[in-house]
Amino acid sequence: MKTIAFFNNKGGVGKTTLVYHLAWMFSRMGKRVVVADLDPQANLTSMFLPEDKLEEIWTESGPGLSIMRALAPIIKGTGDIATTPIQQIRSTLWLIPGDLGLAQFEAELSEAWGKCLDGKEPAFRTTSAFYRIIQNVANAGKADVVLLDVGPNLGAINRAALICADAIVLPLAPDLFSLQGLRNLGPTLKRWRQEWKTRLAHNPADDLKLPSGDLKALGYVILQFGLRDANTVVKAYDRWAKRIPETYAEYILGQKGLQQNDDDPQSHRIAMLKHYRSLVPMAMEARKPIFDLKAADGALGAHSYAVQDAYADFKTLASNILERLNMSDDWL
Repeated sequence: MKTIAFFNNKGGVGKTTLVYHLAWMFSRMGKRVVVADLDPQANLTSMFLPEDKLEEIWTESGPGLSIMRALAPIIKGTGDIATTPIQQIRSTLWLIPGDLGLAQFEAELSEAWGKCLDGKEPAFRTTSAFYRIIQNVANAGKADVVLLDVGPNLGAINRAALICADAIVLPLAPDLFSLQGLRNLGPTLKRWRQEWKTRLAHNPADDLKLPSGDLKALGYVILQFGLRDANTVVKAYDRWAKRIPETYAEYILGQKGLQQNDDDPQSHRIAMLKHYRSLVPMAMEARKPIFDLKAADGALGAHSYAVQDAYADFKTLASNILERLNMSDDWL
Protein backbone atom coordinates (compact mmCIF):
# COMPACT_ATOMS: atom_id res chain seq x y z
CA MET A 1 0.00 0.00 0.00
CA LYS A 2 1.29 3.44 -0.98
CA THR A 3 0.14 6.83 0.21
CA ILE A 4 0.26 9.80 -2.17
CA ALA A 5 -0.25 13.39 -1.06
CA PHE A 6 -1.42 16.10 -3.44
CA PHE A 7 -0.24 19.48 -2.27
CA ASN A 8 0.28 23.05 -3.37
CA ASN A 9 0.47 25.95 -0.94
CA LYS A 10 -1.41 28.06 -3.50
CA GLY A 11 -5.14 27.46 -3.56
CA GLY A 12 -7.45 27.44 -6.55
CA VAL A 13 -5.34 25.36 -8.94
CA GLY A 14 -7.80 22.43 -9.08
CA LYS A 15 -6.05 20.13 -6.61
CA THR A 16 -9.18 18.72 -5.02
CA THR A 17 -10.82 18.15 -8.41
CA LEU A 18 -7.69 16.26 -9.44
CA VAL A 19 -7.75 14.02 -6.35
CA TYR A 20 -11.45 13.31 -6.79
CA HIS A 21 -11.04 12.18 -10.39
CA LEU A 22 -7.91 10.16 -9.72
CA ALA A 23 -9.66 8.32 -6.89
CA TRP A 24 -12.41 7.27 -9.27
CA MET A 25 -9.94 6.36 -12.01
CA PHE A 26 -7.71 4.25 -9.76
CA SER A 27 -10.83 2.43 -8.59
CA ARG A 28 -11.99 1.94 -12.17
CA MET A 29 -8.54 0.46 -12.92
CA GLY A 30 -9.08 -2.23 -10.29
CA LYS A 31 -7.18 -0.62 -7.41
CA ARG A 32 -8.59 -0.54 -3.90
CA VAL A 33 -8.53 3.13 -2.96
CA VAL A 34 -8.84 5.10 0.27
CA VAL A 35 -9.19 8.87 0.04
CA ALA A 36 -8.48 10.96 3.14
CA ASP A 37 -9.79 14.53 3.23
CA LEU A 38 -7.31 16.34 5.49
CA ASP A 39 -8.19 19.81 4.24
CA PRO A 40 -10.19 21.75 6.89
CA GLN A 41 -12.27 23.19 4.05
CA ALA A 42 -13.55 19.63 3.39
CA ASN A 43 -14.26 20.36 -0.27
CA LEU A 44 -13.32 16.82 -1.33
CA THR A 45 -15.89 15.36 1.07
CA SER A 46 -18.58 17.63 -0.37
CA MET A 47 -17.67 16.45 -3.87
CA PHE A 48 -18.17 12.81 -2.92
CA LEU A 49 -21.25 13.15 -0.70
CA PRO A 50 -24.64 14.82 -1.22
CA GLU A 51 -25.81 17.55 1.14
CA ASP A 52 -28.15 15.32 3.14
CA LYS A 53 -25.28 12.93 3.85
CA LEU A 54 -23.03 15.84 4.84
CA GLU A 55 -25.68 17.02 7.28
CA GLU A 56 -25.77 13.52 8.73
CA ILE A 57 -22.00 13.22 9.28
CA TRP A 58 -21.45 16.83 10.42
CA THR A 59 -23.59 17.05 13.54
CA GLU A 60 -23.84 20.01 15.90
CA SER A 61 -23.94 17.89 19.05
CA GLY A 62 -20.56 16.16 18.75
CA PRO A 63 -17.74 14.98 16.50
CA GLY A 64 -20.19 13.35 14.09
CA LEU A 65 -19.12 10.75 11.55
CA SER A 66 -16.06 12.48 10.12
CA ILE A 67 -12.37 12.18 10.91
CA MET A 68 -13.11 14.35 13.95
CA ARG A 69 -14.66 11.35 15.70
CA ALA A 70 -11.32 9.54 15.49
CA LEU A 71 -9.42 12.62 16.70
CA ALA A 72 -11.84 13.59 19.47
CA PRO A 73 -10.10 11.71 22.35
CA ILE A 74 -6.76 13.33 21.51
CA ILE A 75 -8.27 16.80 21.17
CA LYS A 76 -10.12 16.39 24.49
CA GLY A 77 -7.06 14.87 26.16
CA THR A 78 -8.98 11.74 27.17
CA GLY A 79 -7.16 9.09 25.12
CA ASP A 80 -5.74 7.99 21.80
CA ILE A 81 -7.39 7.86 18.37
CA ALA A 82 -10.83 6.26 18.19
CA THR A 83 -12.40 4.16 15.46
CA THR A 84 -12.58 6.13 12.22
CA PRO A 85 -15.93 6.50 10.42
CA ILE A 86 -15.66 5.91 6.68
CA GLN A 87 -17.97 6.28 3.71
CA GLN A 88 -17.96 3.57 1.05
CA ILE A 89 -18.34 5.28 -2.32
CA ARG A 90 -18.18 2.10 -4.36
CA SER A 91 -16.94 -1.46 -3.79
CA THR A 92 -13.28 -0.46 -4.15
CA LEU A 93 -13.37 3.18 -3.02
CA TRP A 94 -13.62 4.52 0.53
CA LEU A 95 -13.60 8.06 1.90
CA ILE A 96 -12.34 9.26 5.27
CA PRO A 97 -14.63 12.29 5.51
CA GLY A 98 -13.12 15.66 6.30
CA ASP A 99 -14.61 18.23 8.60
CA LEU A 100 -14.53 22.01 8.90
CA GLY A 101 -13.78 21.46 12.58
CA LEU A 102 -10.42 19.94 11.70
CA ALA A 103 -8.88 23.40 11.98
CA GLN A 104 -9.16 23.13 15.77
CA PHE A 105 -6.56 20.32 15.68
CA GLU A 106 -3.91 22.78 14.46
CA ALA A 107 -3.01 24.00 17.95
CA GLU A 108 -2.56 20.48 19.35
CA LEU A 109 -0.30 19.53 16.45
CA SER A 110 1.82 22.67 16.81
CA GLU A 111 2.34 22.04 20.51
CA ALA A 112 3.04 18.33 20.06
CA TRP A 113 5.71 18.98 17.40
CA GLY A 114 7.91 20.72 19.96
CA LYS A 115 7.21 18.24 22.73
CA CYS A 116 8.36 15.33 20.55
CA LEU A 117 11.91 16.59 21.11
CA ASP A 118 11.35 16.03 24.84
CA GLY A 119 10.45 12.40 24.24
CA LYS A 120 6.81 12.83 25.31
CA GLU A 121 4.75 9.84 24.16
CA PRO A 122 1.45 11.78 23.99
CA ALA A 123 3.16 14.24 21.62
CA PHE A 124 4.12 11.41 19.29
CA ARG A 125 0.60 10.00 19.45
CA THR A 126 -0.82 13.39 18.51
CA THR A 127 1.66 14.01 15.70
CA SER A 128 1.13 10.54 14.23
CA ALA A 129 -2.67 10.54 14.60
CA PHE A 130 -3.34 11.06 10.88
CA TYR A 131 -0.85 8.36 9.97
CA ARG A 132 -2.35 5.76 12.30
CA ILE A 133 -5.91 6.62 11.27
CA ILE A 134 -4.99 6.18 7.62
CA GLN A 135 -3.10 2.95 8.26
CA ASN A 136 -6.01 1.45 10.19
CA VAL A 137 -8.54 2.25 7.46
CA ALA A 138 -6.23 1.19 4.62
CA ASN A 139 -5.33 -2.09 6.29
CA ALA A 140 -8.97 -2.89 7.02
CA GLY A 141 -9.89 -2.27 3.38
CA LYS A 142 -6.73 -3.91 2.01
CA ALA A 143 -6.11 -0.73 0.06
CA ASP A 144 -3.60 -0.55 -2.77
CA VAL A 145 -3.33 3.22 -2.72
CA VAL A 146 -4.26 6.06 -0.38
CA LEU A 147 -4.77 9.59 -1.71
CA LEU A 148 -4.39 12.56 0.65
CA ASP A 149 -5.99 15.91 -0.07
CA VAL A 150 -4.56 18.69 2.10
CA GLY A 151 -5.17 22.41 2.34
CA PRO A 152 -3.17 25.16 0.58
CA ASN A 153 -0.95 26.26 3.46
CA LEU A 154 2.25 25.43 5.33
CA GLY A 155 0.69 24.88 8.74
CA ALA A 156 0.90 22.12 11.34
CA ILE A 157 -2.00 20.09 9.91
CA ASN A 158 -0.29 19.78 6.55
CA ARG A 159 3.05 19.01 8.17
CA ALA A 160 1.46 16.11 10.08
CA ALA A 161 -0.32 14.97 6.91
CA LEU A 162 2.71 15.06 4.63
CA ILE A 163 4.98 13.03 6.91
CA CYS A 164 2.37 10.27 6.45
CA ALA A 165 2.93 10.07 2.71
CA ASP A 166 5.23 7.88 0.65
CA ALA A 167 5.08 10.30 -2.28
CA ILE A 168 3.89 13.74 -3.26
CA VAL A 169 2.41 15.08 -6.48
CA LEU A 170 2.33 18.85 -6.99
CA PRO A 171 -0.69 20.21 -8.90
CA LEU A 172 0.29 23.50 -10.55
CA ALA A 173 -1.32 26.17 -12.66
CA PRO A 174 0.68 27.80 -15.45
CA ASP A 175 1.11 31.09 -13.60
CA LEU A 176 3.48 33.15 -11.48
CA PHE A 177 1.81 32.08 -8.24
CA SER A 178 2.61 28.41 -8.81
CA LEU A 179 6.25 29.23 -9.47
CA GLN A 180 6.42 31.20 -6.24
CA GLY A 181 4.66 28.33 -4.49
CA LEU A 182 7.40 25.94 -5.62
CA ARG A 183 10.05 28.29 -4.22
CA ASN A 184 8.31 28.31 -0.85
CA LEU A 185 7.32 24.66 -0.79
CA GLY A 186 10.61 22.92 -1.57
CA PRO A 187 12.65 24.23 1.37
CA THR A 188 9.69 23.74 3.73
CA LEU A 189 9.21 20.08 2.77
CA LYS A 190 12.91 19.39 3.23
CA ARG A 191 12.90 21.09 6.64
CA TRP A 192 9.85 19.15 7.80
CA ARG A 193 11.41 15.87 6.71
CA GLN A 194 14.68 16.64 8.53
CA GLU A 195 12.89 17.79 11.67
CA TRP A 196 10.76 14.64 11.75
CA LYS A 197 13.84 12.44 11.37
CA THR A 198 15.35 14.22 14.37
CA ARG A 199 12.20 13.66 16.40
CA LEU A 200 11.99 9.96 15.56
CA ALA A 201 15.15 9.39 17.58
CA HIS A 202 13.29 10.63 20.69
CA ASN A 203 10.30 8.28 20.42
CA PRO A 204 9.95 6.60 23.83
CA ALA A 205 7.38 3.98 22.78
CA ASP A 206 8.79 1.06 20.79
CA ASP A 207 5.30 -0.28 20.12
CA LEU A 208 4.05 3.00 18.60
CA LYS A 209 4.00 2.74 14.82
CA LEU A 210 5.24 6.00 13.31
CA PRO A 211 5.72 7.22 9.72
CA SER A 212 9.27 7.23 8.38
CA GLY A 213 8.88 10.68 6.84
CA ASP A 214 10.58 9.53 3.63
CA LEU A 215 8.88 11.30 0.77
CA LYS A 216 9.35 10.73 -2.95
CA ALA A 217 8.71 13.61 -5.30
CA LEU A 218 6.79 12.02 -8.18
CA GLY A 219 6.49 15.18 -10.25
CA TYR A 220 3.93 17.83 -11.06
CA VAL A 221 0.66 18.07 -12.97
CA ILE A 222 -0.24 21.28 -14.78
CA LEU A 223 -3.95 21.98 -14.41
CA GLN A 224 -6.04 24.32 -16.47
CA PHE A 225 -9.46 23.67 -14.94
CA GLY A 226 -9.94 27.32 -14.12
CA LEU A 227 -8.86 28.75 -17.48
CA ARG A 228 -11.82 29.39 -19.77
CA ASP A 229 -10.35 31.28 -22.67
CA ALA A 230 -8.15 29.42 -25.16
CA ASN A 231 -6.02 32.52 -25.65
CA THR A 232 -5.51 32.76 -21.91
CA VAL A 233 -4.33 29.14 -21.86
CA VAL A 234 -1.82 29.77 -24.65
CA LYS A 235 -0.50 32.97 -23.13
CA ALA A 236 -0.26 31.47 -19.64
CA TYR A 237 1.45 28.35 -20.91
CA ASP A 238 3.92 30.28 -23.05
CA ARG A 239 4.83 32.65 -20.26
CA TRP A 240 4.97 30.43 -17.19
CA ALA A 241 4.80 26.71 -17.97
CA LYS A 242 8.20 26.74 -19.64
CA ARG A 243 9.71 28.07 -16.43
CA ILE A 244 8.27 25.33 -14.25
CA PRO A 245 10.78 22.51 -15.02
CA GLU A 246 13.83 24.47 -13.90
CA THR A 247 12.06 25.91 -10.85
CA TYR A 248 10.81 22.45 -9.84
CA ALA A 249 14.26 20.91 -10.24
CA GLU A 250 15.95 23.65 -8.20
CA TYR A 251 13.51 24.11 -5.33
CA ILE A 252 11.92 20.67 -5.00
CA LEU A 253 14.80 18.39 -6.00
CA GLY A 254 17.73 20.67 -5.15
CA GLN A 255 19.17 20.38 -8.66
CA LYS A 256 20.06 23.98 -9.37
CA GLY A 257 21.10 24.75 -12.93
CA LEU A 258 19.37 21.71 -14.41
CA GLN A 259 18.35 22.55 -17.95
CA GLN A 260 15.19 20.66 -18.80
CA ASN A 261 11.95 21.15 -20.66
CA ASP A 262 8.74 19.21 -20.62
CA ASP A 263 9.51 17.56 -23.96
CA ASP A 264 12.36 15.59 -22.37
CA PRO A 265 11.62 11.87 -21.84
CA GLN A 266 12.71 12.22 -18.20
CA SER A 267 10.56 15.28 -17.58
CA HIS A 268 9.20 15.73 -14.08
CA ARG A 269 5.87 16.79 -15.55
CA ILE A 270 3.47 13.89 -15.15
CA ALA A 271 0.71 15.44 -17.24
CA MET A 272 -0.96 18.62 -18.38
CA LEU A 273 -4.74 18.45 -18.09
CA LYS A 274 -7.08 20.60 -20.12
CA HIS A 275 -9.95 22.65 -18.72
CA TYR A 276 -12.44 20.26 -20.44
CA ARG A 277 -14.72 23.12 -21.42
CA SER A 278 -17.73 23.19 -19.10
CA LEU A 279 -17.49 19.55 -18.04
CA VAL A 280 -16.17 20.21 -14.53
CA PRO A 281 -19.20 22.20 -13.29
CA MET A 282 -21.47 19.75 -15.13
CA ALA A 283 -19.78 16.84 -13.31
CA MET A 284 -20.05 18.59 -9.95
CA GLU A 285 -23.77 19.07 -10.46
CA ALA A 286 -24.20 15.43 -11.47
CA ARG A 287 -21.91 14.36 -8.57
CA LYS A 288 -19.79 12.10 -10.72
CA PRO A 289 -16.38 12.29 -12.45
CA ILE A 290 -16.34 14.05 -15.79
CA PHE A 291 -15.43 10.85 -17.63
CA ASP A 292 -18.68 9.26 -16.40
CA LEU A 293 -20.95 11.99 -17.74
CA LYS A 294 -23.77 10.82 -19.99
CA ALA A 295 -26.15 12.50 -22.40
CA ALA A 296 -28.72 12.64 -19.60
CA ASP A 297 -26.28 14.78 -17.63
CA GLY A 298 -25.98 17.23 -20.51
CA ALA A 299 -22.86 15.80 -22.17
CA LEU A 300 -24.11 16.19 -25.73
CA GLY A 301 -22.37 16.90 -29.03
CA ALA A 302 -18.82 18.14 -28.57
CA HIS A 303 -19.12 17.51 -24.83
CA SER A 304 -19.46 13.77 -25.45
CA TYR A 305 -16.11 13.74 -27.24
CA ALA A 306 -14.56 15.77 -24.42
CA VAL A 307 -15.81 13.14 -21.96
CA GLN A 308 -13.94 10.47 -23.93
CA ASP A 309 -10.82 12.62 -23.99
CA ALA A 310 -11.06 13.12 -20.23
CA TYR A 311 -11.26 9.39 -19.63
CA ALA A 312 -8.15 8.78 -21.71
CA ASP A 313 -6.29 11.67 -20.05
CA PHE A 314 -7.03 10.58 -16.50
CA LYS A 315 -6.28 6.94 -17.22
CA THR A 316 -2.90 7.92 -18.65
CA LEU A 317 -2.25 10.18 -15.66
CA ALA A 318 -3.16 7.44 -13.16
CA SER A 319 -0.94 4.94 -14.99
CA ASN A 320 1.95 7.39 -15.04
CA ILE A 321 1.63 8.02 -11.31
CA LEU A 322 1.69 4.30 -10.54
CA GLU A 323 4.73 3.83 -12.77
CA ARG A 324 6.60 6.72 -11.16
CA LEU A 325 5.66 5.49 -7.70
CA ASN A 326 7.53 2.27 -8.37
CA MET A 327 10.46 3.75 -10.27
CA SER A 328 11.16 7.25 -8.91
CA ASP A 329 14.46 7.87 -7.15
CA ASP A 330 13.68 11.54 -6.48
CA TRP A 331 13.68 11.88 -2.71
CA LEU A 332 13.05 15.18 -1.01
